[in-house]
Amino acid sequence: MSGKPQNFGSTRILLCKRALIWLKKSRIFRVKKDSDADGYLLLKKSAGLTSFDSLSLVKRSLGTHRLGHTGTLDKFAEGLLVILVGRSTKLVQWFSAQDKVYEGVFHFGIETDTLDCEGVEIARAEVPTEDAILAQLPSFTGTILQRPPEYSAIHIQGKRASDLARSGVSVEMKSRSIVIYDFELLDFQAPRATFRIHCSSGTYIRSLARDLARAVGSRAFVEKLVRTSVGQFSLYDAVDVSETEDAPEAVRRALKKVDRAAFEALGAAIFEAEDPVARNIALGRPLQFEALKRQGPENPSDLGNFGGVFSQDGRFLAVITQENGLWRYGYVYDRP
Repeated sequence: MSGKPQNFGSTRILLCKRALIWLKKSRIFRVKKDSDADGYLLLKKSAGLTSFDSLSLVKRSLGTHRLGHTGTLDKFAEGLLVILVGRSTKLVQWFSAQDKVYEGVFHFGIETDTLDCEGVEIARAEVPTEDAILAQLPSFTGTILQRPPEYSAIHIQGKRASDLARSGVSVEMKSRSIVIYDFELLDFQAPRATFRIHCSSGTYIRSLARDLARAVGSRAFVEKLVRTSVGQFSLYDAVDVSETEDAPEAVRRALKKVDRAAFEALGAAIFEAEDPVARNIALGRPLQFEALKRQGPENPSDLGNFGGVFSQDGRFLAVITQENGLWRYGYVYDRP
């Protein structure tokens, strides 16, 4: 061999760079950039699908991984999922705090380990009478303490309670305070009873079935569950992808911008900012609350603890929150 010695190290680096470029261009290593999809949508989840399945469909349809939800539904359950997309995922804490309404069928006389129709039977008892159930409903109305199911998504020492329960680990679930605003018996055909439940966020209907049944000397599991509303968002306005041949297009059409109607559905105060103030909000400058025009209740005590600020042309600018009578930014949405 003659001439200059070959630099095999440089050659390998060059080959690696070329291979990396090829991989990035190929379908094997392609990283897709998220779309600019933004807003919220109302989706009807079908029984038999996990909430994750439903979110995956939305991700593929909108071309984005930036999704947030206002509370999952168990696989056996169906009903309304309110999904936030893009920058609007920053609003999850205000959307997820909304009350929820369910209609559920409790099957009395049997309790399962998961407290739903997919679990294994662990106990039996006599089926209660309708009068016995009605007599106990008032004690499950108002602010009560509730122990979540062992099979739940609550994390204990970094692991899901349901994963621990399935692995045979004994799980101690701590009771938490919830509010049941309305607990109505709609129909009773023993051993099944149909209820309508209006409750606070964080309520487990499976636990409610367990506790009501034990209070009347019986056992029960939830056989069917439908979430009919989240705040003032209704299942009847949700897109049902199971009824369309083009699910991705149906999802894209269902995506809505966050507007005044959305904040009204959240029960939030609505404020309007004129152009100079609106620009200051977009720039994150100190909030000039006195310069905002209230749209709705005139009594400050009726404003709640958060509100949406909009420009004169209806553009969503920011969430503001109230604490001890003082208003501050919760999230500035519209930035230049």
